[in-house]
Amino acid sequence: MSVSYDVVIVGVVCGVVTASVVVVLIWIYCNRKRKRQSSYEQILPDGKQNMHIENGTLVVNMKQIPFTVPTQATLTRRMERGSSEEFRSQSGGLSEPTSPLNVKRPSVEIPGAYALGSIDPSLYKIVDEDDDYEIPLDHIGRVWFAVEYERETEKLLVTLMKAKNLPTRQYGNNSSCDPFIRLYLMPDERRYLQSKFKKKTCNPKFEESFVFQVSYRSLQDRVLKITVYDVDRHRRHNVIGHALYPLKDHGAESNERLVIWRDLEREVTESTADKGELLVALCYNNHLERLTVGVLEARDLKYENQPSDTYVKVCVLVQNKVLKTKKTEVLKKTDSPNYNESFTLKLPVTSLDAASLSLTIMQHSSGHKDKIIGRVILGSFMFARGKELDHWNEMVANQRDQVTQWHGLV
Repeated sequence: MSVSYDVVIVGVVCGVVTASVVVVLIWIYCNRKRKRQSSYEQILPDGKQNMHIENGTLVVNMKQIPFTVPTQATLTRRMERGSSEEFRSQSGGLSEPTSPLNVKRPSVEIPGAYALGSIDPSLYKIVDEDDDYEIPLDHIGRVWFAVEYERETEKLLVTLMKAKNLPTRQYGNNSSCDPFIRLYLMPDERRYLQSKFKKKTCNPKFEESFVFQVSYRSLQDRVLKITVYDVDRHRRHNVIGHALYPLKDHGAESNERLVIWRDLEREVTESTADKGELLVALCYNNHLERLTVGVLEARDLKYENQPSDTYVKVCVLVQNKVLKTKKTEVLKKTDSPNYNESFTLKLPVTSLDAASLSLTIMQHSSGHKDKIIGRVILGSFMFARGKELDHWNEMVANQRDQVTQWHGLV
């Protein structure tokens, strides 16, 4: 009997403890739920005064939440304020806007050269501009551009502005022309920067800027070449004309921006400077895979002060890698030296298309570093143009025959 009594007591105690734990847990749960609800604003009030029955339906009066739609003027002010703040740095000064150069345009990559994108036309207004100029006979168009050289950073900034009176493909239709422009920094004609295409206009407005990285020393020997193309309906690029601007005529010391116009020409002389000429003979033997280079004579060499001792350095390159270098003897002071030397160099047939030949006339001075008077580069289409390319191709076409030509120094 005592055993059953103990069991009852234990059961009662366990029940009380269990009930206490359940009550505590329920209290904790309700307390947490009440705290969560109190952190939010009540949209539905608890008061019965906000509820009433209408036609047998319980209607709850919702609490109004204040909400204001901003006006168009407010949005405009915010957009303007945001766009202006994008150009401000943390120090309060102005920083450069993001360049729109992520979109690539067709061009040949030039180290240190790139396009700047669109410009503000008001910064490049042409003083005393006459759009209705008198059109000469056989006129094929006129192009306007601006040139500025920053000597501190050695950057040449070229701004294409517009072109006018370009020829049309259909007589009487002034919209039958789809022009674009390529910029070259002569004598390098293998690489260029290119403008955007303009659709159906003989008077395109480009308003684009481009940058060439060029040292102040070599600036005097460079010529800016502007070539205007027209894209026909078969997507062929037809040359309309060229314009040249010798950079030696540009006042690079003043960092001044000059606005210039040039009439387009069908053919232009691309010599960068009158430094003299060099007579070169080429002969290639495909069976022996040997290139014979004859350095014969030079004429009308231009010196800085007076005639000096000279020699010719001959370099054979394959894919711009120097394969072999030779030098002629040093000739005493004369402006028309006769070298009359030849060099035989090993050159595989498979390397002809990737090979070039550089002939540089050097001014020799005892105790001083030799200076370059001028050079000639012969080679395939990858490395040469004009007479230099024709000379190389004639050598390849007439193997074992000696081909001799005069070349202007650049």
